[in-house]
Amino acid sequence: MERAALAFWLREPGTGEIRSARLPEARDGDVVVRTRYSGVSRGTETLVFRGGVPESQRAVMRAPFQEGDFPGPVKYGYLNVGVVEHGPPDLVGRAVFCLYPHQTRYVVPAGAVTVVPDAVPPERAVLAGTVETAVNALWDAAPRVGDRIAVVGGGMVGCAVARLLARIPGARVQLVDPVAARAEVAAALGVGYAPPEAADGDCDLVFHTSATEAGLARCLELLAPEGEVIEMSWYGDRRVGVPLGESFHSRRLAVRASQVGTVAPARRGRAAERMALALALLADPAFDALVTGESRFAELPEVMPRLAAGEPGVLCHRIVYDRED
Repeated sequence: MERAALAFWLREPGTGEIRSARLPEARDGDVVVRTRYSGVSRGTETLVFRGGVPESQRAVMRAPFQEGDFPGPVKYGYLNVGVVEHGPPDLVGRAVFCLYPHQTRYVVPAGAVTVVPDAVPPERAVLAGTVETAVNALWDAAPRVGDRIAVVGGGMVGCAVARLLARIPGARVQLVDPVAARAEVAAALGVGYAPPEAADGDCDLVFHTSATEAGLARCLELLAPEGEVIEMSWYGDRRVGVPLGESFHSRRLAVRASQVGTVAPARRGRAAERMALALALLADPAFDALVTGESRFAELPEVMPRLAAGEPGVLCHRIVYDRED
């Protein structure tokens, strides 16, 4: 078994580097995976790269196979698709998804990987973690047939939520984002688009994913009486004001958090199925609209600062690994 690997590390906020890694000996029940693709999350991962994880949340924010500690040095990431090189016979040669950082090869327990269905291209499967987050949000919100719904924030998570909502019969779904180019993405996802000032109101549900104070305020304005905001944004170390005055109480509005680390009470018995469901949903080619760029693994130290600085138009940036990596 090849024991050498390369991994991307955040050396300090704003600076990344490729480091050598030595793989541990694989034990019974482990798999050795050679990475083919990984994805950079424009939200959480770039926040980590900027050093924005508050001290109080550093334990909560640890990724499943993270090494090091915030703010750095740290090896962080959770969108990885590879091929099993060694392990149980039923997994060898299969494409799998794992919540693993950007690394050319790695060893994990077999239970930590989920097989990518044959109907899902491996390069699209890097979105599995994002779609799992969207599935969890819909479990929290329980949208109904014919609901009037807005998704405020057209990033990776918001777009994934919008695509799942688009499948609900009779639902009016609108992606709300100030970037006019999101109209093209919304069309590919089968939903409407509007800038914040022109969004349709009287919503039964609004999903908030913009991670901005203005976005949250607009969510409340878009609600119908007794409507609910599903707050999916994570603000890191920023304080955010919520406009709870004016008609908030008289209209009986609600704001509820949704976070992928906790499954909705009504679905807790199905937590183990969630990732497999997310991967199965990725058979839908509309999700290709969420991948807006691609780079080689060796380019990550130059790519991450650009993404963290807010390079326009970026949703998921896919990383491609050479066979010799």
